[in-house]
Amino acid sequence: MATSGPDFAMTDFLGALTHAVRPDGGRPLVVHDDELETIPPGAVPNPTTLRIAGKLPTSTFELFRQVIPPGESSDMQRHYHETVHFVISGEGHSEIQDAEAEKYETVTWSTGSFVYTPPWTWHRHYNDSTTEPVEFLTIENSRLLALFGLARRQSAGLATFDEARARFDTPASDFSGGDQ
Repeated sequence: MATSGPDFAMTDFLGALTHAVRPDGGRPLVVHDDELETIPPGAVPNPTTLRIAGKLPTSTFELFRQVIPPGESSDMQRHYHETVHFVISGEGHSEIQDAEAEKYETVTWSTGSFVYTPPWTWHRHYNDSTTEPVEFLTIENSRLLALFGLARRQSAGLATFDEARARFDTPASDFSGGDQ
């Protein structure tokens, strides 16, 4: 099979992915909200609650339902995969690193918004309400990158951009430590 050039065919490429998950009794076509699997507290370094639709037979993307409590935020993180957060309810803002590592952009969002996080950019999502939680449907292509051995995620916890860069943006950290 050609991996590039004039003989490359996307159908051959996709057909060659060996980690395909087929629907069956354990991997159904429909998963209900009450069947989402909660990621254990402490497994993510922030106060959000993440529940994954992990039983769906997806092989290239992940789906999460994420809740950020009132007045809280997600952790400062970056990852190789792209992510889109659909805001189910609530309002807040996100700080997302722009192309220049020293700067970031603040974007605001509310119920019905889609928030895009580009690959390998430091970012953090904030709930601006002091009384109501924010709830996201989070969609990421992490499984696709994992198929190619390219899954990588770093979390700096509740750090600032400067603290995250100081901790991770050194030549040694490109290949060791701190990854999740």
